Amino acid sequence: MTGRRRLSPPRPYRLLTSAVAGVLLTSGCGSLPGAPESSRKPVTVMTWAPDPSGADAVNMAGMPAMARAYARWADERGGIDGHELRVLTCNEQDTPEGASKCARLAADKGAAAVVGSYSRHGRAFLAPLEAAGIPYIGGYGASAEEFTSYLSYPVNGGLAALVAGNGKQLAGDCGRVALVRPHTLVGDSLPGLLDVSLAARKLPKAHDIRAPEEATSYDLQAAEAIEEAGDGCVTAVLGDGTETFFDSFRRLGDEDSGVRISSVAGSLGQPLVNRTGGSASPFEGAYVTGWYPAPGDARWNEMREVIRKYAFGDNRVDPEDTGVQTTWIAYTVLEAVIEAMDRPDIWAGGVSVNLNRGTEVDTGGLTPPLRWRFQDVVGSRDYARVVNGRVTFQVVRNGRLTAEKKGFVDVTDTLLEAG
Repeated sequence: MTGRRRLSPPRPYRLLTSAVAGVLLTSGCGSLPGAPESSRKPVTVMTWAPDPSGADAVNMAGMPAMARAYARWADERGGIDGHELRVLTCNEQDTPEGASKCARLAADKGAAAVVGSYSRHGRAFLAPLEAAGIPYIGGYGASAEEFTSYLSYPVNGGLAALVAGNGKQLAGDCGRVALVRPHTLVGDSLPGLLDVSLAARKLPKAHDIRAPEEATSYDLQAAEAIEEAGDGCVTAVLGDGTETFFDSFRRLGDEDSGVRISSVAGSLGQPLVNRTGGSASPFEGAYVTGWYPAPGDARWNEMREVIRKYAFGDNRVDPEDTGVQTTWIAYTVLEAVIEAMDRPDIWAGGVSVNLNRGTEVDTGGLTPPLRWRFQDVVGSRDYARVVNGRVTFQVVRNGRLTAEKKGFVDVTDTLLEAG
C-alpha cells in the first residue's frame, strides 16, 4: 500500500443494513477509538454492482463484497489516515433505473466517492453523480461514458485497451483472425481496435462476426469463425456469452485443425477455466489479454490475505475475479488520495480536486503508477479519461492463467489511432 497510515487500536467492525427504495445499503458505522470525535471524521463511499437472483443475469456481487472486506481491514488498522471508512453498497440490478437509483442514493448519503463499481449504464449514473460532484473512481470500464466524464477516474483502459492489446498478442502467431463480438454499439467499435494492431504487423483485417448478446447457442457464428480463421486464430469477446460461443465452436470444429482460441479479461478468466476443468479445460492453451498481472502473481498476495481474513468466507469474493481485483485497486486509489488530503474531513469535491492536481497512486505493480492530471490523460474524444493504456499478455497453461509476456504492453497509441 502507499502513503502513511495513522494507526489507532483496533475495534470490532459492525455492519448496519437497511433497504432503501429497493436498493441494498450496507455500511460500517461507529467511530474510531483513541481520538476525539471531531479529530478525523468518517469517510462515506459507495460501491455498486448487479447482484441478481437469476442465474443468467450479469452478476458482479464480488465487487461490493470486496469493498466491505476492505472496510473491515481499514477499520482494524485505525482507518485511512485516521478516518473510519464507511462503505455503502447498492444492487445496481444491471438496469438504467437501478444505476440511477444507486447514484442518487450515493448523493443522498453524502458519499465522498463511488469506488470500484460495475455498471453498463454510464449515462444513467454519471449524470446524477456529476450533478452532486461525486467522483467515480475505478469503475470496471463497462460503459463508454466512464472514459469521457470529467469526474471519472478509471484505473484501466476498459474493453478498448483489451481488444487493442489482443490484436498485438495475436499478431505474432496468427496469419488470419476471426473476431466474434456483440452486435451492439460497443461491439461496433471493437474491429477497428483489433485491426489497427494487426495492421502494425502487416496482417489483414480480422474477419468481423457479429453475434447477439446472451444467446443460448452460437452455432452459426462458430461455423463462420472456423471457415474464416483457417489455421489462424479465433478470438471471442462476448462477456458471459464467451463460454457459450466456445461450446458451439468445439462441437463444430476439428480438434486437429490448429486453430488457436483467444479472448480478453471479463470474457475469459481464471474462474471460467476452473469451472470448465482446470488443466483439462477446453481453454487450455488459449491466449488472454488482461489489464492486470496473472491471478497467481505475488503482487496479489496482500489482497489475498485481506480476503482470507476479512471476507469471512464469503465465496463471492474470488481473488481471481477481475471485478474483485478492480475494486481492490480502486480502494488503493481512495486510500492514497485520503492520505494526500491529510484533513479532518474528506468530501467529494476535495477528492476530485486532489486527483486532478496529481495525487500519484502506487498500486504495488498491479498497474503502472496512476495519476489523472491533464497531461496524464489520453485526451482523445472516445478515451479522454484513460491514464492507463497498458495491458498484460497471458496464456492458459496447466489450467492456470500465466504470463505469456513479462510486464505491461502499452496500447495507448492504438487507442489514439482508432479513436
